[in-house]
Amino acid sequence: MDKMPNEHKNRRPDKFGEQVGEQAERKLRARQQNRRSAWFGLGMFGLVGWSVTIPTIIGIFIGIWLDRSWPSDVSWTLNFLIIGIVLGCLNAWYWIKQESNYD
Repeated sequence: MDKMPNEHKNRRPDKFGEQVGEQAERKLRARQQNRRSAWFGLGMFGLVGWSVTIPTIIGIFIGIWLDRSWPSDVSWTLNFLIIGIVLGCLNAWYWIKQESNYD
């Protein structure tokens, strides 16, 4: 009776080790190929686009809300539009830099 639990415990780490080894081999093969498909390019293009678009739209909405809440000579919408674009470009730069580190 005692043999079964011990045998089960001993098999699990071996199977887990094999799974980890297989995953590592797949990653190494993928890195060695260093070929990227058109789908990868489209995905990166979309990632960069949304990385800039979302902060810009959020900045516009915050600016519109501030302009309606506290009218002044300063256009909050324009200021937050610029802030959103800058933050979006920094965000896109970060993602591109992260992807280039995998090469």
